Amino acid sequence: MSLKMVKIRQALTSCPLPDIETEICAEIEVLQLQGRVKPSQSVAIGCSSRGIANYGLIITTLVKSLREIGLKPFLFPAMGSHGAATAAGQKRVVEHQGLAEEKLEVPIKSSLDTVKIGNLGDDTPVLIDRFAYEADHIVIANRIKSHTEFTHVFESGLMKMLAIGMGKEEGATLYHKAFMIEGYPAIIEHVATTIFNTGKFLFGLGIVEDGLLQTAKIAAFGAEELLEGEMELLKLAKKLEPKLPFEDIDVLIIDEMGKDISGSGFDAKVVGRINMPLVSPEPETPRVKRIVVLNLTDVSNGNADGVGSADFITRKLYEKIDMNALYVNALAGSEPEHARIPMVMESARAAIEAGINTIGNIEEDEIKVMRIRNTKELSVVEVSSAYSDELKLRSDIDVIGTPKPFSFDGHGELDMLSVTA
Repeated sequence: MSLKMVKIRQALTSCPLPDIETEICAEIEVLQLQGRVKPSQSVAIGCSSRGIANYGLIITTLVKSLREIGLKPFLFPAMGSHGAATAAGQKRVVEHQGLAEEKLEVPIKSSLDTVKIGNLGDDTPVLIDRFAYEADHIVIANRIKSHTEFTHVFESGLMKMLAIGMGKEEGATLYHKAFMIEGYPAIIEHVATTIFNTGKFLFGLGIVEDGLLQTAKIAAFGAEELLEGEMELLKLAKKLEPKLPFEDIDVLIIDEMGKDISGSGFDAKVVGRINMPLVSPEPETPRVKRIVVLNLTDVSNGNADGVGSADFITRKLYEKIDMNALYVNALAGSEPEHARIPMVMESARAAIEAGINTIGNIEEDEIKVMRIRNTKELSVVEVSSAYSDELKLRSDIDVIGTPKPFSFDGHGELDMLSVTA
């Protein structure tokens, strides 16, 4: 393979918060919680499964702030069927984010048990994590961003966490079935409203990241303000979210996918392939002919949900897949398409060559190949020489170094793309 790639850096918005702890404390102070809580009451803090920047610091600060007003906090996983849909697996996901019980001196209460608190219009039960229901108050903290499968005034964030996250595996499965008929927004809003009506919801902490995955904004909302507040944060998130530098791609190489990167392994809207025909149409852009994925992150614990949206994967990735974890997630999400196994190639080289050889009769120097580390880290990527003319027209992109062929090792593998150069 004589194809040459050059590393480029695209200008993405950087606007990190100067002091995360001070910001969180200020947001909580504005809520004036003292009049709504009593000393020694318990508060359940719902934790996400996503790879959120500074999440350990954010949750630690939440714990400290709630203690200071006399509450007794504990953590619980609010992540639907993630963590292989086991209590132990979900607890490990929380701990992997730097949230060990010994360090925080608060328990992590993890269970798949739920309590029914209402019904959807068709008598489908509205479910909530048992430990959260038994607490006096509930707080959640999650990143606000575009959802991989639907577009609305709220998408992935606090509202969705209240429904799919806190509903555990059973709730996530039931709600996804309902989504197929009623759509995501109506079901999520109904579930969230039912939870608000219990009087247990204290507030939600919304987090927005900038284009370089830095914490850019944090805001706290009570039940009455949460929907409108999340809508405003989503507008900001969409302005800051990174995108691929070009819209037309013959072969997109993704070094790693995983649940810590996106619920669908790699962000479906970033790559333009949602792959859920019963729920959502495909995006018009970007236009990607072939997707090659090289590896699965270790913290995914074998859950390769979304792998079915790739065209080729490596043997290395395939051997990391835990079929039970994958199937549990795909069935809970009513997305069997995401669990289909693509063609498995013996090495990165073989997978990339397969992608190139299945796009049609195009001269090698005209093949548009793009390589990214993952769909979150898009500041530094590699592109083939076919983009040379387009690069000259882009003042927002810097070319780093000179074009070079892929540096495969003796087994046809590649080192992870460095995004620091």
